[in-house]
Amino acid sequence: MKDNQNWLLPDGIYESLPEEAQRLENLRRDLLNLYAAWGYQLVLPPIVEFMDSLSTGTGTQLDLQTFKVTDQMTGRVMGIRADITPQVARLDAHQMGKALPNRLCYAGPVLRTRSNHSNRGSRSPYQIGAELFGHAGLDSDLEVIALALASIDKCHAGDVVLDLGHVGIFSALAKALSFDAVTKANVSDMLSRKSIPELSEWVASQDLDPAYADILLKLPEFNGDISVVAEAKVAIGDSNTRMTEILDSLEQTSIRLAKRFPDVTIHVDLSELRGYAYHTGMVFEIYAAGMRREIIRGGRYDGIGAAFGNSRPATGFSTDLRILADIKNAADTDTVQEKILAPVGEDLELVQVIDALRADGCHIVKQLDGQQYLARELGCQKQLVKQDNDWVIVPV
Repeated sequence: MKDNQNWLLPDGIYESLPEEAQRLENLRRDLLNLYAAWGYQLVLPPIVEFMDSLSTGTGTQLDLQTFKVTDQMTGRVMGIRADITPQVARLDAHQMGKALPNRLCYAGPVLRTRSNHSNRGSRSPYQIGAELFGHAGLDSDLEVIALALASIDKCHAGDVVLDLGHVGIFSALAKALSFDAVTKANVSDMLSRKSIPELSEWVASQDLDPAYADILLKLPEFNGDISVVAEAKVAIGDSNTRMTEILDSLEQTSIRLAKRFPDVTIHVDLSELRGYAYHTGMVFEIYAAGMRREIIRGGRYDGIGAAFGNSRPATGFSTDLRILADIKNAADTDTVQEKILAPVGEDLELVQVIDALRADGCHIVKQLDGQQYLARELGCQKQLVKQDNDWVIVPV
């Protein structure tokens, strides 16, 4: 007879037992409280939507990652969300519909058809993040990056590296070189993979403007500390005003962030183009000591609400709550709430004592009739006993 395997979960699908679940919930509350303190309002989008909505805007990049089901009531195709960001953009553009800056945050599970290398091979991340809509200036970029760094600080990650980029540099080059959509996609892929020989061979085979072709080939070299911005300015010279403006904004951003977060290492990469298909401006990734992949990713994606009838500038970030929990410093692990074992019985005085203790935040586990377990067996470190006509708490 074969062993019963009904308890197995699909690959990449995770669950959390009580101890981990409590740590995750504590961190979730801490982060949402942090976002609220910065003026970000919590929204709770549905786990499933019609694909017409999910595949709009940035959601078009998620089609292959989305599980699809048929709505038995309408016959329309629905998708189980693979990313919450497009849903929040829909809420801002359509449901809230105001012209003022709008700050929204969220937390919830997502489901993906394929695992992601950056989140432990999970297909079921618990996504948490924040988005700022309605402002296209440097201040909103700085605010979102600062909030992302504050999120890391909640986890006591130790050494932190902030990787800054700006897709506008490549966009300006692509426009100057008259790239079509297919060419832009192919070249951005080569740059993202840092495939310099491949890029050099491709450029050599094309009839491109020599000055702009030279800048394109040098993009992967502009990868390091803030000094690479100055190097890029020299390489670009006066050839393109837009690229110069972008480099100025990157320089200002780096200087202001360095003053505010002196312990954070700031790294600039002008060939960082992951997410180029939907990002429109400054992009960033945050790395923590001991982690090979980024733990938070974000950036600007202006115009996100156009598909919902209200084009809005937007910037934000997201991460997987489980990854943040993984990087919490061992010296700062959450204090486990002690449990107190209460005896069986419905004596009114006992019930009132238990109710009062629970109201004060104590965790009370009550014995059940006919099942007298030891306190330690039920995970209790203390117990409630009657001494000299008073109910007192004593260690076990």
